Amino acid sequence: MIAKKIKVLGISGSLRPGSSSSCVLRIVANLFPDDIEFNILNGLEKIPAFDDSHDPPAAVKKFIRQISDSDGVFFCIPEYAFGVPGLLKNALDWTVSSTAFSFKPVALITAASSGEKAHASMLLTLSALGAKISERSALLISFIRTRLNEKNEIKDIETLAAIKKLIDEFIMTIRTNTMSRIENDI
Repeated sequence: MIAKKIKVLGISGSLRPGSSSSCVLRIVANLFPDDIEFNILNGLEKIPAFDDSHDPPAAVKKFIRQISDSDGVFFCIPEYAFGVPGLLKNALDWTVSSTAFSFKPVALITAASSGEKAHASMLLTLSALGAKISERSALLISFIRTRLNEKNEIKDIETLAAIKKLIDEFIMTIRTNTMSRIENDI
Protein backbone atom coordinates (compact mmCIF):
# COMPACT_ATOMS: atom_id res chain seq x y z
CA MET A 1 0.00 0.00 0.00
CA ILE A 2 1.38 3.41 -0.99
CA ALA A 3 1.13 6.01 1.74
CA LYS A 4 -0.81 9.07 0.74
CA LYS A 5 1.06 12.36 1.09
CA ILE A 6 -0.29 14.43 3.99
CA LYS A 7 -1.88 17.70 2.87
CA VAL A 8 -2.01 20.77 5.09
CA LEU A 9 -3.92 23.91 4.17
CA GLY A 10 -2.43 27.11 5.58
CA ILE A 11 -4.77 30.05 6.11
CA SER A 12 -3.67 33.56 7.00
CA GLY A 13 -6.18 35.80 8.70
CA SER A 14 -4.75 38.81 6.86
CA LEU A 15 -4.94 39.65 3.18
CA ARG A 16 -1.77 41.78 3.31
CA PRO A 17 1.21 39.74 2.05
CA GLY A 18 3.51 41.73 4.36
CA SER A 19 1.38 41.30 7.47
CA SER A 20 2.97 39.59 10.47
CA SER A 21 0.53 36.69 10.31
CA SER A 22 1.19 36.10 6.59
CA CYS A 23 4.96 36.26 7.23
CA VAL A 24 4.72 33.79 10.10
CA LEU A 25 2.57 31.45 7.97
CA ARG A 26 5.22 31.44 5.23
CA ILE A 27 7.87 30.67 7.88
CA VAL A 28 5.69 27.83 9.16
CA ALA A 29 5.23 26.45 5.63
CA ASN A 30 9.00 26.29 5.20
CA LEU A 31 9.45 24.44 8.51
CA PHE A 32 7.24 21.51 7.48
CA PRO A 33 9.09 18.38 6.30
CA ASP A 34 9.22 17.64 2.57
CA ASP A 35 6.92 14.62 2.88
CA ILE A 36 4.03 16.95 3.78
CA GLU A 37 2.34 19.11 1.16
CA PHE A 38 1.70 22.56 2.66
CA ASN A 39 -0.46 24.89 0.53
CA ILE A 40 -1.35 28.44 1.51
CA LEU A 41 -4.95 29.39 0.72
CA ASN A 42 -5.52 32.16 -1.80
CA GLY A 43 -8.84 33.79 -2.55
CA LEU A 44 -10.26 34.38 0.93
CA GLU A 45 -11.30 37.84 -0.26
CA LYS A 46 -13.54 36.25 -2.93
CA ILE A 47 -15.87 34.69 -0.36
CA PRO A 48 -19.07 36.75 -0.18
CA ALA A 49 -20.84 37.80 2.99
CA PHE A 50 -22.41 34.87 4.79
CA ASP A 51 -26.15 34.56 4.13
CA ASP A 52 -26.98 30.96 5.13
CA SER A 53 -27.75 30.09 1.50
CA HIS A 54 -28.77 26.52 0.75
CA ASP A 55 -26.75 26.75 -2.46
CA PRO A 56 -23.51 28.53 -1.56
CA PRO A 57 -21.58 30.46 -4.23
CA ALA A 58 -18.71 28.77 -6.10
CA ALA A 59 -16.02 30.53 -4.01
CA VAL A 60 -17.58 29.11 -0.84
CA LYS A 61 -17.84 25.61 -2.29
CA LYS A 62 -14.17 25.80 -3.31
CA PHE A 63 -13.16 26.97 0.20
CA ILE A 64 -15.07 24.14 1.87
CA ARG A 65 -13.64 21.60 -0.59
CA GLN A 66 -10.07 22.80 0.11
CA ILE A 67 -10.63 22.31 3.84
CA SER A 68 -12.28 18.92 3.33
CA ASP A 69 -9.48 17.73 1.03
CA SER A 70 -6.78 18.62 3.56
CA ASP A 71 -5.59 16.38 6.38
CA GLY A 72 -5.11 19.41 8.62
CA VAL A 73 -5.59 23.17 8.60
CA PHE A 74 -3.00 25.59 9.97
CA PHE A 75 -4.21 29.11 10.81
CA CYS A 76 -2.05 32.13 11.49
CA ILE A 77 -4.12 35.16 12.42
CA PRO A 78 -3.71 38.73 13.59
CA GLU A 79 -6.01 40.50 16.00
CA TYR A 80 -8.26 43.26 14.67
CA ALA A 81 -10.15 45.38 17.21
CA PHE A 82 -9.72 42.64 19.87
CA GLY A 83 -11.18 39.97 17.58
CA VAL A 84 -10.74 37.59 14.68
CA PRO A 85 -10.47 39.38 11.32
CA GLY A 86 -13.97 39.76 9.88
CA LEU A 87 -13.11 38.27 6.49
CA LEU A 88 -11.82 35.06 8.09
CA LYS A 89 -14.75 34.79 10.51
CA ASN A 90 -17.14 35.28 7.59
CA ALA A 91 -15.48 32.46 5.64
CA LEU A 92 -15.62 30.16 8.67
CA ASP A 93 -19.32 30.94 9.16
CA TRP A 94 -19.98 29.40 5.73
CA THR A 95 -18.56 26.07 6.99
CA VAL A 96 -20.94 25.71 9.95
CA SER A 97 -23.48 23.57 8.06
CA SER A 98 -20.75 21.43 6.50
CA THR A 99 -18.58 18.76 8.08
CA ALA A 100 -15.39 20.30 6.68
CA PHE A 101 -13.87 20.85 10.12
CA SER A 102 -15.42 17.86 11.91
CA PHE A 103 -12.56 16.09 13.73
CA LYS A 104 -10.10 17.86 11.41
CA PRO A 105 -6.72 18.50 13.08
CA VAL A 106 -6.19 22.23 13.31
CA ALA A 107 -3.31 24.39 14.53
CA LEU A 108 -3.51 28.07 15.40
CA ILE A 109 -0.89 30.75 15.77
CA THR A 110 -2.13 34.18 16.73
CA ALA A 111 0.61 36.67 15.85
CA ALA A 112 -0.33 40.15 16.99
CA SER A 113 0.52 43.10 19.20
CA SER A 114 -1.49 41.54 22.01
CA GLY A 115 -3.70 38.86 20.46
CA GLU A 116 -5.33 37.37 23.55
CA LYS A 117 -8.92 38.20 22.60
CA ALA A 118 -8.60 37.05 18.97
CA HIS A 119 -6.83 33.87 20.09
CA ALA A 120 -9.58 33.00 22.56
CA SER A 121 -12.31 33.88 20.05
CA MET A 122 -10.75 31.79 17.28
CA LEU A 123 -10.39 28.81 19.62
CA LEU A 124 -14.11 29.10 20.45
CA THR A 125 -15.03 29.28 16.76
CA LEU A 126 -12.88 26.25 15.91
CA SER A 127 -14.46 24.34 18.78
CA ALA A 128 -17.95 25.22 17.52
CA LEU A 129 -16.97 23.92 14.07
CA GLY A 130 -15.91 20.57 15.55
CA ALA A 131 -12.22 20.99 14.76
CA LYS A 132 -9.67 18.88 16.59
CA ILE A 133 -7.42 21.35 18.41
CA SER A 134 -5.51 21.04 21.66
CA GLU A 135 -3.54 23.44 23.82
CA ARG A 136 -0.37 22.03 22.24
CA SER A 137 -1.69 22.98 18.78
CA ALA A 138 -2.29 26.63 19.64
CA LEU A 139 0.26 29.38 20.18
CA LEU A 140 -0.16 33.04 21.02
CA ILE A 141 2.78 35.20 19.94
CA SER A 142 2.26 38.67 21.40
CA PHE A 143 4.40 41.61 20.26
CA ILE A 144 5.15 39.74 17.03
CA ARG A 145 6.89 42.68 15.32
CA THR A 146 9.59 42.61 18.02
CA ARG A 147 10.26 38.95 17.19
CA LEU A 148 10.82 39.47 13.45
CA ASN A 149 13.91 40.94 11.82
CA GLU A 150 13.96 43.31 8.84
CA LYS A 151 13.71 40.29 6.47
CA ASN A 152 10.55 39.08 8.29
CA GLU A 153 12.40 36.11 9.75
CA ILE A 154 11.92 35.04 13.35
CA LYS A 155 14.89 36.38 15.30
CA ASP A 156 13.70 35.21 18.71
CA ILE A 157 15.03 31.70 19.48
CA GLU A 158 12.30 30.86 22.00
CA THR A 159 9.55 31.86 19.57
CA LEU A 160 11.06 29.76 16.79
CA ALA A 161 11.41 26.79 19.16
CA ALA A 162 7.76 27.16 20.23
CA ILE A 163 6.63 27.22 16.58
CA LYS A 164 8.69 24.10 15.79
CA LYS A 165 7.24 22.32 18.81
CA LEU A 166 3.70 23.25 17.72
CA ILE A 167 4.40 21.97 14.19
CA ASP A 168 5.72 18.66 15.56
CA GLU A 169 2.62 18.26 17.75
CA PHE A 170 0.33 19.14 14.84
CA ILE A 171 2.02 16.62 12.51
CA MET A 172 1.74 13.93 15.18
CA THR A 173 -1.98 14.70 15.57
CA ILE A 174 -2.51 14.48 11.80
CA ARG A 175 -0.63 11.18 11.56
CA THR A 176 -2.61 9.72 14.48
CA ASN A 177 -5.88 10.96 12.97
CA THR A 178 -4.98 9.48 9.57
CA MET A 179 -4.07 6.12 11.11
CA SER A 180 -7.37 6.05 13.04
CA ARG A 181 -9.32 6.71 9.83
CA ILE A 182 -7.44 3.93 8.02
CA GLU A 183 -8.07 1.47 10.86
CA ASN A 184 -11.77 2.38 10.91
CA ASP A 185 -12.00 1.81 7.15
CA ILE A 186 -10.52 -1.69 7.43
